[in-house]
Amino acid sequence: MADPSAYELAAWQHVQRFRGRPLSRSMRNTGERIATGAAALGERVEANLDKHPRVKAAASGAQRVAGKAAGAIGSGAKQAAAAVPDWAASAFDATRQTVGRVSRAGLSPKQIISKHNKRGHDVASLSDLRMLDLEQIDRVRGRGASWYYPATAALTGAGAGLLISGGELVTAASAGAAAAPSGAVVVGAFAGDAAIVLGLASRSVGHVALHYGYDPEEPAEKLFVMSVVNAGTAASATAKTAAMADISRLTQALVRGKTWAILDKSVVSKVSGQFAKAFGLRLTKQGLGKVVPAVGIVIGGALNWTTLEGIVDAADYAYRRRFLIEKYPHLDEQLSGEPKDTFRDAGSASDVVISVLDEIEDAGGPDLR
Repeated sequence: MADPSAYELAAWQHVQRFRGRPLSRSMRNTGERIATGAAALGERVEANLDKHPRVKAAASGAQRVAGKAAGAIGSGAKQAAAAVPDWAASAFDATRQTVGRVSRAGLSPKQIISKHNKRGHDVASLSDLRMLDLEQIDRVRGRGASWYYPATAALTGAGAGLLISGGELVTAASAGAAAAPSGAVVVGAFAGDAAIVLGLASRSVGHVALHYGYDPEEPAEKLFVMSVVNAGTAASATAKTAAMADISRLTQALVRGKTWAILDKSVVSKVSGQFAKAFGLRLTKQGLGKVVPAVGIVIGGALNWTTLEGIVDAADYAYRRRFLIEKYPHLDEQLSGEPKDTFRDAGSASDVVISVLDEIEDAGGPDLR
């Protein structure tokens, strides 16, 4: 096709305005801020009570519980932050591999092709989908991924928040911070939750990829999926800009047919492992609010929801843009390899900056910058 349809032109203009949902970006910093603020408040409460023995003795049971529970928050947050380097290389990696295999189950190109055939679209392979009008793609694709994956992630996040923080308030009433969940429990809960989120993230992006006619099991596509997950979880302006630059350059490399022969299984495996470690570190920092008693359950669910929501949005943006550029290369003529968008910082200076392109080069792959 030489010219895009009116529907595709409108979609292209919408793609150019993509910024992501403000709530999704801001929520990723909320957990860390709440944990830090609550821990500091708890330490001040405990210090003031210790300085005034009479006041401490006269304090009501509820006040004592609050002070001790707040101390547990600081303990839990410190345990989680200190444990990140260890579980990123061990518990998280083992869980990630298991979840990764399960997360890909059921993603079938045949199902997508069958749906199109039922709509009367003459397609026999995934590549045929990329010849259709975008409006035809949208009619078959639907919007189920926009709520199914976030809802599933929210349940796991709430469960992790309950496991991490649920017992702190009760145990603090009798034994204080020392009775808070052990380091092993905290680390295990963070590792398991992060691995499940990464599995859901990969599956949700793969789901979107299939609907646009791309196979997420191909080596180059796996790298593109990682770049989308990176963009969907970046919170700071610096991390977001770096992630969007990766997507832009990978899109251009794929559309222009650069050779990917060098991307053997070992390169993809190395990149996947390094990305998973960085992703786990990012998600742990963003999820520190899960250590706050009771509130951690709400934060865990809300954070995971907005995380998957942001990833699905980023996937839709990335594949929609790539789909249109591949069909109509002239749409991209005015764009450079650098992203034009600048992102307003949502407030986290400690966000982990991840570059899939750097990981590819470090693993022995091509330099795509």
